[in-house]
Amino acid sequence: MPTLADLPVPLDLQTMEAKLVDEIPRDGGWRFEPKWDGFRCLAFRAGDEVELHAKSGKPLARYFPDVVAALKALPVDRFVIDGELTIAVDGQLSFDALQLRLHPAESRVRKLAAEHPATFVLFDCLMDADGRSLVDAPFTRRRAELEALFARFQHAPAVQLSPGTQERQEACDWLSQVGSSLDGVVAKRLDGPYVPGERAMLKIKRMRTADCVVGGFRYEQGGRQVGSLLLGLFDDDGRLNHVGFCSTISNAERAELTKRLEALGGGPGFTGSAPGGPSRWSNERSTEWTPLRHELVVEVRYDHVTGDRFRHGTKLLRWRPDKAPEQCRMEQLRPEASPQRIVQAIG
Repeated sequence: MPTLADLPVPLDLQTMEAKLVDEIPRDGGWRFEPKWDGFRCLAFRAGDEVELHAKSGKPLARYFPDVVAALKALPVDRFVIDGELTIAVDGQLSFDALQLRLHPAESRVRKLAAEHPATFVLFDCLMDADGRSLVDAPFTRRRAELEALFARFQHAPAVQLSPGTQERQEACDWLSQVGSSLDGVVAKRLDGPYVPGERAMLKIKRMRTADCVVGGFRYEQGGRQVGSLLLGLFDDDGRLNHVGFCSTISNAERAELTKRLEALGGGPGFTGSAPGGPSRWSNERSTEWTPLRHELVVEVRYDHVTGDRFRHGTKLLRWRPDKAPEQCRMEQLRPEASPQRIVQAIG
């Protein structure tokens, strides 16, 4: 019986990463794929043993028992594959549903898995049918091996093959329709090897902007100057909801901005959802913040929204003294339609 230790690819292998660039490459020699809104995952199987590893190296199997069971049921008893764990809710991929899986109670995880099973979307193969490593092989060969392996899986519903194209225009069409299910486009060199831990791929995201009210701020850690702006948008009931943060403040403006913010202190801050303890972006960020009067509006650039919040930190573009705070509304973050043909390909 084969074991995980017998695989030609080590369990601590780092995932190949992607470098963010401004546009889809124009020269030849690339294959383009959707960038799925999920958890990156390396899956290892040897006999009855299955391991799932996040790109951080942390194990994921206990949080996705449905995927482990699906991989164990496949009619192939040895493989090493790279892909994305996704969960669909109401026809759209839900990053929030993935985050809910990271729960310490096994009973809770199994309940969530039964309600919304996960799908493993495959986009790379690191071991061939003869048990040899494909890490050094060009992507064209790895993709061919992946497609052959997927055919042997005999249409298992929990495992899907990510589509791709070598046509730049088709990739541009995907990017123009990025919404709640797709996170962008990934470009891979056709002749490139799998380079663990390095940004050997390219990722292109559709960057968007929003005008937000500065509802509060946090001081930088260990200091008395502003570290980050807390951003808010008004809902239909006139409540200001916390939607994210911005920390791209230059050192040259930090002292003057701190004075300006402190002069606005004592306001209502966030009257809807407010910053809680350590934020969703950092477990180390201070829980203390200063509420402000609703006077400052800032335009920020962002890449993705999850649950009416910016997924990541935003970039400050400019102050908007010409914009009334009450004009900054949640509608700006309304999800756009994703390219359904692609989403249905893994549904």
